[in-house]
Amino acid sequence: MTSDDKPDDRRLKELTREWFLESCRQKYSYRFSWMGRPIIQYPQDIVAMQELIFRVQPDLIVETGIAHGGSLVFYASMLELLGGERRVLGVDIDIRAHNRAAIEAHPMFKRIDMIEGSSIDAAIVARVHEAARGKKSVLLVLDSNHTHDHVLAELRAYASLVTKDSYCVVFDTVVEDMPDEFFPDRPWRQGNSPKSAVHAFLKESDRFEIDRSIDDRILITVSPDGFLRCVR
Repeated sequence: MTSDDKPDDRRLKELTREWFLESCRQKYSYRFSWMGRPIIQYPQDIVAMQELIFRVQPDLIVETGIAHGGSLVFYASMLELLGGERRVLGVDIDIRAHNRAAIEAHPMFKRIDMIEGSSIDAAIVARVHEAARGKKSVLLVLDSNHTHDHVLAELRAYASLVTKDSYCVVFDTVVEDMPDEFFPDRPWRQGNSPKSAVHAFLKESDRFEIDRSIDDRILITVSPDGFLRCVR
């Protein structure tokens, strides 16, 4: 909330936060799928990503964190509509056998590549950079381990892949804005979150700026301050 908000805007943001916290308690993001695969995202973030993909028209989307593969299938389906030789590359430290089988059996797998291993392991980073070699437009999505150190390491490892006017989207920055009680069995929390990593990274790099127009428009998002536009 900023001092420039109108009273109605402030009230809407207050109601949105109240609803968002309750929706997290109810595991709302687990209710959705994309073309048959669980996506574990809020619909507003899905729409925002669709808008970015159509605007950027990337040759390659790199995503860290695969889970059930819903996001990979979503991105691949968007790239299928755009046509050409566009691809999605997913990286995860543990691709469960049943998830891998389901992703590989999906019609959109024709546009998907997967690498199993830690996204910050030097050998994995090298493989991702090799896959991005020669691509004119690259969009990056970070959605794996949500600790400050891990996300900061990912940003340092992969942000250079993002092309001018494309985006690096850091998911779950909202951890920084939530009470620690929401993460009793997780290492991330306030001060140790994707958002704290984003702000630390922006002090190191002048290639990115936070596109808050996306947060302000969709309101319900797990990525406040997480939509980073590459400006140079």
